[in-house]
Amino acid sequence: MTTQFILSGVVWGSSFLFMKVALTGVSPAQVAWTRILLGALTLGVLVLLRHETLSRSLAVWAHLTVLGLTFCVIPFLLFSWAQQHVTSGVASIFNATTPIMTAVMAWLVFRVERLKLPQVVGIGVGILGVVVIIAPWQGLSLDGSLVAEIAILGATASYGFSLAYMRRFVSNTGMSALAFTFGYIAMAGVVMAMLTPFLVLTPVRLDAPIVVSLLLLGCLGTAVAYVWSQNTVRAWGPTRASTVTYITPVVGVVLGILILGETVSWNEPAGALVVFLGILLAQDRLRLRRPDDEGTAAAATVPRSVEVDELSPAAERPAGRA
Repeated sequence: MTTQFILSGVVWGSSFLFMKVALTGVSPAQVAWTRILLGALTLGVLVLLRHETLSRSLAVWAHLTVLGLTFCVIPFLLFSWAQQHVTSGVASIFNATTPIMTAVMAWLVFRVERLKLPQVVGIGVGILGVVVIIAPWQGLSLDGSLVAEIAILGATASYGFSLAYMRRFVSNTGMSALAFTFGYIAMAGVVMAMLTPFLVLTPVRLDAPIVVSLLLLGCLGTAVAYVWSQNTVRAWGPTRASTVTYITPVVGVVLGILILGETVSWNEPAGALVVFLGILLAQDRLRLRRPDDEGTAAAATVPRSVEVDELSPAAERPAGRA
């Protein structure tokens, strides 16, 4: 399970590089269209090979359609468009705000969680980290970079909405992690197929790096890695599994520097550290305990993870996807 956890973080961190390379020959809409359809086809093959059972409930499929839109179509389009104007490293850093967005959505929109004061403070700290990354003291103008950063925050807000939506409406579908993941990505594929005449019928320029990037982004990053993440959630619980958030920005920044020759300003990693601190607070991980409380706390940890894992394969997916 540790291997799947690490690999999913590496794959999602690499996805920002794949998007950047793919955008040199295809449009943002074509990138999103390709990764979703390749992801759906890959998962569909796995579902057939494993003889997975899909839900027959129209209500479940209606919810999966909502997730397909908010978990795939909208954020993938926003990320692809935004990466025309920001580096892959910056995009990966902003993607780390997903747990903060999830906490906000679960607390304010769907009311599936009650936050304590330290968690509310954590949300505020996370917002401060975003401000540090944007660096308003350098001057703000509505150029492509700032609008792109706002678009990425819209994408992570969409991820947060989806995670809270799962907790609220599809906590028990009866499907396996693979079948559930295929369900919402397949519905995203249906939506993108319907939008084909409006989004993707534009000229393309394909070469080996672009094709390989699209294949890896779709078959690996939008299919296999999702199954790995769902397996990690079921084995470890969402709290431990969500620490993948700390892997993806590191991978994204390092690959951007080594392969694309990108540069990083001091405020970007500094802001990322502030965001990580906000995540720890928002997830209620920074708590001081007396020595005699350690046993009680340890005993309380196991039932909490089991209780969450029993919700469903889709109870919550770790943050940090791209």
